Amino acid sequence: MDHHHTHQPRTHSDHSGRPGHGEHLTHSGRSGHGDSESSSGSGSPGGSGGGASWRVAAQATFHCLTGCAIGEVLGMVIGTAAGLTNGATIALAIALAFVFGYALTIRGVLAAGLPVRQALKVALAADTVSIAVMEIIDNTVMLTVPGALHAGLSSALFWGALAFSLAVAFVLTVPVNRWLISRGKGHAVVHAYH
Repeated sequence: MDHHHTHQPRTHSDHSGRPGHGEHLTHSGRSGHGDSESSSGSGSPGGSGGGASWRVAAQATFHCLTGCAIGEVLGMVIGTAAGLTNGATIALAIALAFVFGYALTIRGVLAAGLPVRQALKVALAADTVSIAVMEIIDNTVMLTVPGALHAGLSSALFWGALAFSLAVAFVLTVPVNRWLISRGKGHAVVHAYH
């Protein structure tokens, strides 16, 4: 009577990112999207149940980095081109990083049908810590590279230091996001709307 359900245990070997035959995309109690991020077989490397995988954390951090990088680059370019002081340039870059970081998340959750006010709350909960950590790290790196902020937009030093600072910020923010997601915070609050 129930013959077609006897050959289902292949889901662990299917790492295509799609759920297996009898598996649904949403698993209650999981903090991931429910797709390959939370059903990839290994769950949380080195962690116990309910933890977030490094892959999920890296994806969340990359999402954050995208918005941060747009705002950061724009702020640095405007500040440098306008001849602003280091403090004013960094303040502008940080402000724009938050604006663009939140904007990317808000756009995604608005597409899922959330009203604007709720979308803003989700973005604040999901991104604030991640963006703050990223901004502290990358602006500290920019300040510690001698002459980087005054090098000018045509200088390889300026662009090299900016790229390096964002890369360092990404690497150091991934563990922060992993910790947040494993506790149902940070980008875990966005996963329900994807």
